[in-house]
Amino acid sequence: MRYSRQNKILELISTYDIETQDMLLKLLKESDFEVTQATISRDIKELQLIKTLSPSGKYKYAVGNYSDKPVTERFLKIFRETITSYESAENLIVVKTLSGCGNAAAEAIDTMVITHVVGTIAGDNTFLIIVDSKSNVPPILEIFNDIITMRLKNNDR
Repeated sequence: MRYSRQNKILELISTYDIETQDMLLKLLKESDFEVTQATISRDIKELQLIKTLSPSGKYKYAVGNYSDKPVTERFLKIFRETITSYESAENLIVVKTLSGCGNAAAEAIDTMVITHVVGTIAGDNTFLIIVDSKSNVPPILEIFNDIITMRLKNNDR
């Protein structure tokens, strides 16, 4: 549920100029998420949202640009805990996720800055990874297997 809600928050801030937590709370409730102000505050902190100046001159929530920072455990955890399966075809990798987690898992891949990944396109429970060449798909799948293996080891504890 948390990943679905946070994914919805990311969708909402990319669609609307959300200036306040109250506005975000209202939009989440309109999307059938029962949340409190405290939950939204935690989500904003976990998602590392920032306030930026919008073209209208008002401040709004936005995703911070952390492309120069190393991958955080948070993104690895999102990937590990939301991926249900993946399959490749030529230079494409189709990844299935838990419902509502496609965008968050794709963001995890984008944040990892994996060599040869051109980009991702995400939906609700699936996302597509475009690789520059089909010969570069196997090493990327190996990275995924390593991440998934970490999930299995963590569950054995």
